[in-house]
Amino acid sequence: MHVRFATLFVAASLSLIGAMEAFAAEPSAAGLWQALDKDSGEPTGWFLIRDRGGLYEGLIVRMFLKPGESADVVCDRCTDDRHNKPWLGLDIIRGMKRDGLNYNDGNILDPRYGQVYNAKMTLSPDGQTLVVRGYLGISLLGQDQYWTRLPEAAFNEIDPRFNPNVAAHRSKTPSRPPSRPTNAATH
Repeated sequence: MHVRFATLFVAASLSLIGAMEAFAAEPSAAGLWQALDKDSGEPTGWFLIRDRGGLYEGLIVRMFLKPGESADVVCDRCTDDRHNKPWLGLDIIRGMKRDGLNYNDGNILDPRYGQVYNAKMTLSPDGQTLVVRGYLGISLLGQDQYWTRLPEAAFNEIDPRFNPNVAAHRSKTPSRPPSRPTNAATH
């Protein structure tokens, strides 16, 4: 009886460890993403998706402006806490809950119009494409955007205020006290 229980316990433990490893090996939407204009194929923006305690959010971290467009644009049509906030650094994706490669129950802001839509995201199995869908009411009544994951080197091209790698680098670098000037004057 004890041998059978021990065998069952070991088998269950191995199954649990295997499931945890499979989940850990599964890619995450957290990272830096690029959206392209569907007509021109030119980049429109870069977005940083972050895991905030199991809820995923997305910020605008780089804008690709057309000639004559201002970089100082604010969300003047927003009606929530994002009203009059600059687009650069604006959290446009909120409340996404992960379920494997799917992210649900969140919302996305269109800062051009201040409109907030229900949203979901689907990550490709290779982790390189993120389908972001905003919709009204039911998912069928929505629109997809296809975002492409950017390489780690692209983090060097975003504003340090939004770059999680800069903050991690700062926290690992020990701070040194300022050096004292030497008194070169002799008496």
